[in-house]
Amino acid sequence: MEKKNSVFIETYGCQMNLADTEVVLGILRENGYTVAPSLQEADVVLMNTCSIRENAEERIYGRLGNMKTLKQSKPGLVVGVLGCMAERLRKDLMEEKKVVDLVVGPDEYRRIPEFIGLAIAGEKGIGVKLSKTETYDDIIPYREDGLSAYISVMRGCDKFCTFCVVPFTRGRERSRSLSSIVAEVRLLSERGFREVTLLGQNVNSYLDGEYDFADLLAAVAEVDRKIRVRFTTSHPQDMSEKLLYTIAAHQNLCKYIHLPVQSGSNRILDLMNRTYTVEHYLDLMEKARRIIPGVSFSTDIISGFPGETWEDHLATLDVMNKVRYDGAYMFKYSPREGTKAFRMVDDVAEEVKSKRLQEIISQQQRISAEINETLVGKLEVLLIEGASRKSEDFLAGRTDSNKIVIIPRKDEIGEGDYVEVKIKKGTSATLFGDFVKMVDKRITPVRSEAV
Repeated sequence: MEKKNSVFIETYGCQMNLADTEVVLGILRENGYTVAPSLQEADVVLMNTCSIRENAEERIYGRLGNMKTLKQSKPGLVVGVLGCMAERLRKDLMEEKKVVDLVVGPDEYRRIPEFIGLAIAGEKGIGVKLSKTETYDDIIPYREDGLSAYISVMRGCDKFCTFCVVPFTRGRERSRSLSSIVAEVRLLSERGFREVTLLGQNVNSYLDGEYDFADLLAAVAEVDRKIRVRFTTSHPQDMSEKLLYTIAAHQNLCKYIHLPVQSGSNRILDLMNRTYTVEHYLDLMEKARRIIPGVSFSTDIISGFPGETWEDHLATLDVMNKVRYDGAYMFKYSPREGTKAFRMVDDVAEEVKSKRLQEIISQQQRISAEINETLVGKLEVLLIEGASRKSEDFLAGRTDSNKIVIIPRKDEIGEGDYVEVKIKKGTSATLFGDFVKMVDKRITPVRSEAV
């Protein structure tokens, strides 16, 4: 009997890459491949990569050095690079990094079995064409059993922010059908999943015929009221009032919005081609708080974009103080070849970028701690995710607003349970609470007259 090749995938970068890895595994399993339990036991090793920031690519290059050593001890091993880095750096990966046998971009995953076959036969395989239509709508992703799942609802981006490689590595926007996404959520419900996150580079621009993203959210929410629904990432230009009212109308749509601001300076936003102003952004925050009581926000902030002055930096700190985000992803600007910003003069010194970034981080930590302190004494409903990272004597759960809460372990509480807890302490990153009661999450939707 012919031996089936086993594959091991290392995933780097964003949630979109995690979802893509599951799509690739779905394709490979349909073609007779098994999933290897470890790197050492695999016949094929694939690295699903990210190009958003320079350090992400540096990690992959370092990892390829390890693969070279592994391949010397296992000559038949096939090594491939998938994803955004594959598309962006295909020539360097194939010609300079001799260890790489195949390079496959985000829109050609269906051809991976073909390229592995070529590699086994001693040839190189490369597929990096971008598609205007590929959504992998018909592929059933391979997922281990669990509580949470990422579902890619659209691919690509049409925004062309000057700092971002996504339109060049993942192509233009195209959306999956609403019916296929609902069917996938139904399958996850049947398997006992308790949370799904709908993914897109800009989910707000989802469009399937007459159905927009608000329609999709409502349809997914109605599949199973025990399943919490999250989404990321949004663009301020496309965050509609209809979407905000939809979130408010369904209790299992999490009252948590990740809305990247990137900078608090209109001048820098214009240089970034973000297509909104600070005033528009702040107005949107005010509307969201009015429509969705108790809503929480997180954001992305880039420090040290080309041309950023001290005044621009202060404007970012000012927006943070006005919005008071629950959390933020904060980064130093790094030039990405192929983007419009790459041709700008990177004139903010590294030490200045680092100093400004640290000020942003410190301010966010202070705000997060202050927000969490206001929750002390209040009741929150958690989805229990498992043991605390630091001790098996404690359980970790997540609130609707995406906050981690640690509670003492109890025999009657298991992974996947919803429990009500009373918050007793908070830090900038974590809340601590005591168990109050079990919660039945057969939720009846809250209807809003404004919808």
